[in-house]
Amino acid sequence: MLWSVWSPLIAIALMAVAFLPVSAQADSPKKQRGLCEVHHPSDAMVEWDCRIIPPGASIETMFGKHWADVARFNRIDRRHARPGLSIKVPRRLEDLSSFNPLPLLYHATEQDEKFILIDLAEQFLGAYEFGALRFATPIASGDGLNETPTGEFRLTAAHRSHQSCLYTVEGTDRPYPMNYALRFHVNREGVSYWVHGRDMPGYPASHGCIGLYDESMQKEQYGVPKEPELNDAKRLFEWVLGDEPDDDRVIPLSHGPRVHIIGQAPARIAHKPQ
Repeated sequence: MLWSVWSPLIAIALMAVAFLPVSAQADSPKKQRGLCEVHHPSDAMVEWDCRIIPPGASIETMFGKHWADVARFNRIDRRHARPGLSIKVPRRLEDLSSFNPLPLLYHATEQDEKFILIDLAEQFLGAYEFGALRFATPIASGDGLNETPTGEFRLTAAHRSHQSCLYTVEGTDRPYPMNYALRFHVNREGVSYWVHGRDMPGYPASHGCIGLYDESMQKEQYGVPKEPELNDAKRLFEWVLGDEPDDDRVIPLSHGPRVHIIGQAPARIAHKPQ
């Protein structure tokens, strides 16, 4: 009898909790599931809430003209921003267009015509000209098992249509594309590290390379997104070379831009393979 009286009230209370923003719910194992669990130093500079992408929704339908800014803030592409994933949503979306976690001036590079700063803690890359930031882009660096090397490097080669010799496209035997590749390091074992286009899941996920947005590649390989827009890999490639080459040969860079990689990547969250 007691249960019959209280059960409707309990059901109503549970429904109310279910529809609260994630940030307002009590601490629970599900509260931090997803990209809200990936911590960057600049997170403290922006007021944001943790929200779950609801069934049938996408970041485009949720945020309209601000969808690309929300994607960049979460370092994620549209293919991985699926329903059920929790993401960081700044409370003032209009401020996102100016979001940048890197210094606007990098005085140590004032003599460099072009210079690349990669901050693993922020998961961001900055392209500098004579010490002034020209543009900044999110990245996906090496995960905990395959760390990206840190230190000072220099770009030594460029290859517009590079491919992995070790990894394949998910569910296929096709070599994984590494379009708009820029080599910055070769280790003692002969393993090369590149900055290149790849999937951007919102957390460190590469085998040591630096990944940038390449939605054109994703449409070709996976069929999504239907209208590619984010292509930071191509933008950086053309910035380094001055233009996109007409052929697919590997181009040696005798005096490529210096690259400085700093910081420590955030811990990769537990995810099913993407």
